[in-house]
Amino acid sequence: MAGRLVRKKGKKAGSAPGTLVYTGNASSQDVCWQLVQYNSNRLQDDTLTDLQQLPSPPVGMVRWLNLCGLSGIAPVEQLGKQFDLHPLVLEDMLNTDHRPKVEAHPDYLFIVFKMLHFHPDNREIRAEQISLVLFDNTVISLQERPGNVFEGVLQRLQAGRRLRGFGADYLAYALLDSVVDHYFVLLEQCGDHIEQLENELMTAPSTVVLAKIHHFKREMLMLRKAVWPLRELLSSLLRDEYALIKPETRIFLRDVYDHCVHIIDTMETLRDVLGGLLDLYLTSVSNRTNEVMKVLTMMASIFIPLTFIAGIYGMNFEIMPELSWQYGYGLTLGMMAAIAGGLLWYFRRKGWW
Repeated sequence: MAGRLVRKKGKKAGSAPGTLVYTGNASSQDVCWQLVQYNSNRLQDDTLTDLQQLPSPPVGMVRWLNLCGLSGIAPVEQLGKQFDLHPLVLEDMLNTDHRPKVEAHPDYLFIVFKMLHFHPDNREIRAEQISLVLFDNTVISLQERPGNVFEGVLQRLQAGRRLRGFGADYLAYALLDSVVDHYFVLLEQCGDHIEQLENELMTAPSTVVLAKIHHFKREMLMLRKAVWPLRELLSSLLRDEYALIKPETRIFLRDVYDHCVHIIDTMETLRDVLGGLLDLYLTSVSNRTNEVMKVLTMMASIFIPLTFIAGIYGMNFEIMPELSWQYGYGLTLGMMAAIAGGLLWYFRRKGWW
């Protein structure tokens, strides 16, 4: 788990800024760029194996260049040469443990954020880094792992909805919005598991349930690590004057920001619930310990006077009249039974047993 919260840096200490080192897991599939070009009347979807095949930007059309699954530094190097990207931008693309942020450059905006996936088998949240580069009429997106997480946006483009009537900045908003919407699905899945965990805790508290509670508390840390910087990113896009983002697009970005705040509120609620479950588990364990101690205390309280009587008649004095009396043994046992019965009756009357 610690390896998911704090990854080892592939870059050697003391390396020059802009040194390209890929810190993620390289994809085994061949590099394949998806090029989507569109305007309100036409859409063209092509696949490129090499960026040298990239055609010149058509007039009046928006370009979306998408890569699903990084295989190393080669495609990023080629991308940097093709679009004249800053070396530090390329370094951040390959540093897959980078916190969400936005950087303004003279000709483009560079945006990094996280796509989160919930795996129900092991109940883990896994993060995938998404890098966006926004030009005047071009959007470049790089996904760390295979599998197009923006399939919904592509389907909206193919359906000819209003998305095709806006510019590249609106496309960048749509990609951000699709990721934020997926966070709601993830929180719903986590909430279902936490609710199930609460039922398990109420019926049969055990160390297994405690381990699950700690597991989900760590997963919430993973979620917090991705969502809080995303809120700062969206706030920066709304607050700062970026020439590449039109005023009409800021309205939609404000909606994404509101969704992000809602996600944070839900996340904090789940964290509070987990904290309450942990307190409930500790309370139940303490109550169970108290019940055991109460039984042991009552048993000790019963046997202490009996042990006292047995101790007296176990002493080796020569003159003890009861030892010579024929009813002494029976009377002693009867007295001990009466004391034990009287204590049990007293405990029952007080509600202690």
